[in-house]
Amino acid sequence: MKINISRQYIYLMGVSILLFVFVLLFSFLVLIPEGKEYRENRGELKLKSNDLRKYQNLSDEMEAKLKELQKKHRHVIVAFDTQFTPSRFKEQHKNNFSSLDISKAEIIEDTEGFVTYEVNTTSKISSPKSFYDFLDAINKSDWIIGVNFPIDFKRDGELINSSFTMKVYCNAKDKNATKKEEK
Repeated sequence: MKINISRQYIYLMGVSILLFVFVLLFSFLVLIPEGKEYRENRGELKLKSNDLRKYQNLSDEMEAKLKELQKKHRHVIVAFDTQFTPSRFKEQHKNNFSSLDISKAEIIEDTEGFVTYEVNTTSKISSPKSFYDFLDAINKSDWIIGVNFPIDFKRDGELINSSFTMKVYCNAKDKNATKKEEK
């Protein structure tokens, strides 16, 4: 019995077997090892994506809190940036006193970007109530001011002489500008 196989069929079978062997070799040598690496990388990417999402949410929450606090405490932030001028202070608070004298503001402390001025004041008031009104007005003024104790009151006829010191806190703008230039 004679097997009649055409030459085209033999070529086609040879090419098919070669392609099959090539596909098997390609699968076992390239695809399967790369697939394992792909799965490992995909798992690592999921972990990093979860971490990124957590940190992004935390960052968004902190930014929202920061914006809320900046909005809520805008007056304080502006007050820290306002430079203290004795003449402007006198002008704003002259209605609380019969007379108001402010001695020269001296820098007493400079800590981490904030400057503290010490201001000595003497004033004449008609009643202690006007002094307490002054203290309330300081809380709403353009500066961050702390009145130091003791406050000295002395009666002088119809008027009361008061003497006290206060500290004015503000940002050291010049030092921040210098630090930025140095970097």
